[in-house]
Amino acid sequence: MILKKTYILSLVFMAVSLVSVKGQNKPYNGNPDTSFETARKLAFSEQRKQAQDTLIHILTKYPNYSDIRTFLATTYSWDGNYKKARTEFEQVIKNDPSNKENWIAAIKNESWSDSYAEAILMANKALKLFPNDSEITLLKAAATEKTNKPLESLAIVESLLDKNPEDQKAIDYKASLSQTLRMNTIGVRAAVDIYSKVFDPMQYYTISYGRQTKYGSIIGKLNFNRRFNENGTQVEFDLYPKITKGLYAYVNIGFANTFLFPDLRYGAELYKSLPHSLELSAGFRTLKYSTTTNIYTGSIGWYTGNSYWSLRPYFTPGDGGTSTSAALNYRKYRSNANNYVSFTYSMGVSPEVNQFIFNANDAAIINLKTQRLNAGYYFTTSKNKDAWGAQIDVAHQEISFDPGSYFWIYSLILTWDLNFK
Repeated sequence: MILKKTYILSLVFMAVSLVSVKGQNKPYNGNPDTSFETARKLAFSEQRKQAQDTLIHILTKYPNYSDIRTFLATTYSWDGNYKKARTEFEQVIKNDPSNKENWIAAIKNESWSDSYAEAILMANKALKLFPNDSEITLLKAAATEKTNKPLESLAIVESLLDKNPEDQKAIDYKASLSQTLRMNTIGVRAAVDIYSKVFDPMQYYTISYGRQTKYGSIIGKLNFNRRFNENGTQVEFDLYPKITKGLYAYVNIGFANTFLFPDLRYGAELYKSLPHSLELSAGFRTLKYSTTTNIYTGSIGWYTGNSYWSLRPYFTPGDGGTSTSAALNYRKYRSNANNYVSFTYSMGVSPEVNQFIFNANDAAIINLKTQRLNAGYYFTTSKNKDAWGAQIDVAHQEISFDPGSYFWIYSLILTWDLNFK
């Protein structure tokens, strides 16, 4: 008897399911405008699922009714279903690329999903159709700021104001940017390495001054190290000149008169932005001790939402062949470029990163069996005036003069930057 009742209930459930599916597949025969208005009322009454079902039903008969598809995409965006919204926006833009409001809604959807690089790409496409449009340009500037490029964002806004100096929204946005964007930075960095054996703790300090300009940034640094009961200093300069849109460089030079640093170091690297939020670079570093060490390096970086991945290898030719090392870095940004968490895993030791030797007669340490894990946390105070950072670093490194033997290195790094106009 129980089995019979179960069988009957199963049949009833199947029948109800079939009726439901049939109802969903029933062709739409109503008035699309009336149904659209009903769907809008449902959506604004927090009944978005019912509204979306209605909109989808209308589109089965009127697939090119762009206002309905746009509104459907918008409701998806409200619900945080950004991928679904993106699909619908792509279709309405394809069907009607001259509708500016669709472009604006699509760009906002990308920004709301933290896909700022995609928002910028979409804004660039839209600006080809609507040159100098204020709303689209400001959406691009806002997305650019979120990709940790506030100076580039400011340049976009200033270009807009050059063409329309009375644009109040642009004026307000520039004022907001200028309030938080500080062109000068004084920084202090302190670090200590503690070894599990062989060596006493080693100390590293840096005082720096940086200046942001429209041509790029320049940073001057005074480095002080205490190692092997010796003190030494190095003067160093970093430049990041802008060459053209999507292309900039890194240039470095440093001088010292102590075995704790190379007598001379210099290097350069080119960075190029690529489609799909990628960035590629290639360059070199040269370190001159009693002999000269050349290091060839580069990187591939990928911005995805508020995250950034970077892989950087180092290739160092020598008498015994070419030594290699590499580092994989991940950053998760929060409100801006100075607020993020960072994790780095590296293998091998590069003289670019570890630019010292253990005594005056040793060659630079390169091809050692080393693994290193670094975790960092960076944050700012109100209006980005003060930027603080802390890193913890643990390395398992082969001893240069005792191959096959290892020590642990525990490092703590603290940084503080004061930003001012």
